[in-house]
Amino acid sequence: MTTFTSDQTPASAPPTLPAPGPARKPAGIGARVRDAFTSPKYGPVLVTAVLFVAVFVAGGIRYPGFLSGQVLLNLFVDNAYLIVLAVGMTFVILTGGIDLSVGAVVALSTMIAASLLQAGLPPAVVIPLILLATSVLGLLVGLMIHYFKVQPFIATLAAMFLARGLCYVISQSSIAISDPAFIALAVSRIPLGGTMSITWSVVIAVIVVVIAVWMLHRTRFGRTVYAIGGGEQSGMLMGLPVARTKVLVYVVSGFCSGLSGVLFTFYTLSGYPLTAIGTELDAIAAVVIGGTLLAGGYGFVLGSVLGVLVLGIIQTIISFEGTLSSWWTKIFIGVLLLVFIALQRVLTARRR
Repeated sequence: MTTFTSDQTPASAPPTLPAPGPARKPAGIGARVRDAFTSPKYGPVLVTAVLFVAVFVAGGIRYPGFLSGQVLLNLFVDNAYLIVLAVGMTFVILTGGIDLSVGAVVALSTMIAASLLQAGLPPAVVIPLILLATSVLGLLVGLMIHYFKVQPFIATLAAMFLARGLCYVISQSSIAISDPAFIALAVSRIPLGGTMSITWSVVIAVIVVVIAVWMLHRTRFGRTVYAIGGGEQSGMLMGLPVARTKVLVYVVSGFCSGLSGVLFTFYTLSGYPLTAIGTELDAIAAVVIGGTLLAGGYGFVLGSVLGVLVLGIIQTIISFEGTLSSWWTKIFIGVLLLVFIALQRVLTARRR
């Protein structure tokens, strides 16, 4: 039998546990929304989405006929080539790099397409040749950056001059495209009901976006892209294929630049050496406005698509206004770019 005094507990009794505190309540919807908007990962993307909706609604209030399905679809029709270009740029910037050659590669693609089609080659041969040539150029840039330790800014700047110079080697003047099959593919539209329709460029751009999202979020290659942006040395210590991935992102960028050039040729039905001057800056602006961190590691392809749509809707509103010069588009893009870079800095500093 256990014996104990009045001020003692039995020797065999279990230790007294502290009383449980109040159950922690799950965060409410408001707190979750606040956390999402203040996150460096999701915050800029959500701000871009809100900005796009706000500008679209404001345009609908100010201009009759603005809030129509075809106006929204025209944003994709007019900017399909830039969406594809921004997808390739997203891969590069996610690793902490940059690609200044994409605009010149777009121009080179239009020149190759126009000259080969004029020579009598069918589009089924010309388009794969363009994609192969621009992918090889991206491969050379990637090898230069990783194995020769050349800064991405310098390597892609050299590629930009090379591609732009090759344009003038092909021809110093515009080359018109008269191939019937190519023209039929360029001008044909896909009806969506009523008066709404899209072009095949939009279909191709959507397919590219879907594949890019899958690559970044469902493959080892995509996870390595994010890891390199977060810290290249850490990725190497984890045994990730850093070297191969750094080279491949520039191959992806070169491929997307070539495909973007083909889509731009659908739009213009010609090749011209001065095509797409400054387009690389539009692509970078779209990616940054879409929430991708310039230092790498954070970002989404769908955010870059939103960034392109924001640039497109600003240009559309200026067109509807009629009294403003098209150069106001560049002014608004510059202001937005500065705002989103500042937003990225603030959110990143808060997270740290």
